[in-house]
Amino acid sequence: MNSIQVFCGSSSGKNPVYATIAQDLGYLLAEKGIDLVYGAGNVGLMGVLADAALEKNGTVIGVIPHFLMDKEVGHTGISELILVDSMHIRKVRMYERSEGTIVLPGGFGTLDELFEMLTLVQLGQQQHPIGILNAFGFFDPLLAQLDQMVKEQFLKPFHRAILLDAPDAESLISKMENYQTPEAQGKWWTDLPKEAK
Repeated sequence: MNSIQVFCGSSSGKNPVYATIAQDLGYLLAEKGIDLVYGAGNVGLMGVLADAALEKNGTVIGVIPHFLMDKEVGHTGISELILVDSMHIRKVRMYERSEGTIVLPGGFGTLDELFEMLTLVQLGQQQHPIGILNAFGFFDPLLAQLDQMVKEQFLKPFHRAILLDAPDAESLISKMENYQTPEAQGKWWTDLPKEAK
């Protein structure tokens, strides 16, 4: 992969370990020569992530709506800053510039971005690998909820398998690089063995 979009919080969270996670990911992406595509924030985990990648001479591409830039939360020191008119267009532009998705701890916006990407894969509209960096078990309750959705038959097991997770960035990127999404057609994947359906 040449580029990865990262969704994460505009807050640093309660525990300083989350900033460490973001920093380590930023360093790793730069060291691997993988462009970072993110929401262009200079605050919270977003700012830590971007600054870390820049510190290691990585390429950082930020996409931000005008209204957030006007609130002075946009990072002006990144490699490329793209201004757009809405949150929706921001997600479209980020997706267009990336070949995979990593999710770090965050709030409503982070989950919105995660589930939109998952739904696009489920519906066959994109094929990017999607991974959660689940360091220190932050996403354990979310992963348990997804498993509950499978148990109650609101989510098929092979759709649940779209979402990758790992406790560290190196392992997650390795999983993403080796992941192959079955070709999708509409809502249902048609090339899976009968037992998988």
